[in-house]
Amino acid sequence: MHRAVRHRTPNRPVPAVAPQPRTRPVRSLIDADAIAVLHRAARVLQADLAELTDRLMAVVQDQEPAYRAAVTSDPAGIWQEMHRSLRHSVASLLDPRGSRDAARRCSWKIGATRAEQGVPLDALLHAFRLGGSLVWQRLVEETSRTAPEDVRLLVHVASDIWNFVDEHCTLVADAYRQVERQLAWQRENRVRVLVAALLDGSSRIADLPETAQVLDLPEQGRYVVLAVAGGRGGDLLPGVRVHWHTGVEVDYGIVRGDLPERIEAGSGVRIGVSGGVAGLAAVGDARAQADLALRLCPEAGGVVRLAERLPAALVVSSPDLGGALAEQVLGALAGLDPADREVLLDTVGVWLACDGSAQRAGERLYCHRNTVLNRLRRFEQLSGRSLARPADLVEVSLALTARRVLPG
Repeated sequence: MHRAVRHRTPNRPVPAVAPQPRTRPVRSLIDADAIAVLHRAARVLQADLAELTDRLMAVVQDQEPAYRAAVTSDPAGIWQEMHRSLRHSVASLLDPRGSRDAARRCSWKIGATRAEQGVPLDALLHAFRLGGSLVWQRLVEETSRTAPEDVRLLVHVASDIWNFVDEHCTLVADAYRQVERQLAWQRENRVRVLVAALLDGSSRIADLPETAQVLDLPEQGRYVVLAVAGGRGGDLLPGVRVHWHTGVEVDYGIVRGDLPERIEAGSGVRIGVSGGVAGLAAVGDARAQADLALRLCPEAGGVVRLAERLPAALVVSSPDLGGALAEQVLGALAGLDPADREVLLDTVGVWLACDGSAQRAGERLYCHRNTVLNRLRRFEQLSGRSLARPADLVEVSLALTARRVLPG
C-alpha cells in the first residue's frame, strides 16, 4: 500500500512590491509658495543692495573687532567686496544653478585676499555668517512688510539658505588655509635664502635689516657659528636659542653671544665652533671658521673650538703649505722603519703636549725620562732642528700638526 506523498512547496520569500511614491500635493504646493515668497523678497533685496551693504558694514564693525581694522584701513575696498558677496548671495536665491559658480569664485577670492592681509580666519567666518544672518533678517522684514501672512512660508526655505552660508564658509576657510600655507612656505623659503646668504658671506648690506627682523636678532652683536656633521643640529644645545640652517651634509647654527662651556656631542657627531664675530655681516666669516674647526674634529666625533686650535687651523686653511712644511721638517725621517719613525714622532708630540717636561712625557709613554731625552736628541739629529730653538720648535710643532690633521 503506497502512502500518498505530499509535496510541500518550500517556503520562498514573496517578492516585495515596491511601494509607489505617494504624491504630496500639499507639500509641493507649500514648497512652490515658499519659493515664490522667497523670490519676491529677494528681488527687493537685489534692487537695494547698496542699503544692504551699508547695514552689513555697520554690523561687522560693531560685532567683529578683528575685522574693524580692515574696514578702517580700506572702507571703499571692503564695501565693494561685501557688495559683490551680497549680490552673488541674493542672485543665488533667485537662480541657484546659474549663480553657483560665480558665487563660489567670489567667496574663494575673499578667503584668499583676507589670508594675504592677515585677517584672522575666525573673524572672517564670523563676518560671513553675519552677512548670512542679515540676508535672512531682511527677507523676513520684507515679507512681513508686504505680506505678513506669508512669513511662515519662509521656514520651508530656511535650511537651503543656511546650507548656502555653511557651504561658502567652508569655501572661504579652504581658500584661506591654502593661501596661508603658501605664504608660510614663502616666508620659510625667504628666511632660508636670507640665512644661507648670511652664512656664505653673500648677504647684501641692504638685506641685513630684513635678515635681522626675520631672525629677531640685532644687526650688531656678538655671534658664534656651529658646524655639525654626523647628526642633527636641532638636537643640540637644549635651552639655547639657535637659528639652524639644515644642509645636505652639514647643519649650521647661529648663536648670539657665547656658547656653554660644555657641549655634548653624541657618538659620531662632529661639531666645529667658530670664534666670536661682531655683527650679522660677519657671520659668513664665522661659518668659515666653524668649517675649519669641523675639519679638525676626529672622525669618531667630538667638539673642536677654533680658538683653542688656531695652529692646526692655520695648517688646515692652507693644506699645500702645511704639507710642504711637514715634508721639509720630517722628510728626513722617511727612511726609518715605520715603527721606529712612529716612536720618535709620538715622543716629540707627547713631549710638546707636556710643555717640554721629559718626566711627564715619560710617564705618559711608560718609559724613563732619559729614554725620552735620548729619542728627542735622535729626532734633532735626523731632522736638523733644535728643540731648544724657538723658531725650530714652532716649525716642528706645525709640521707634526700637519701630519696629524692633513689627509694622506
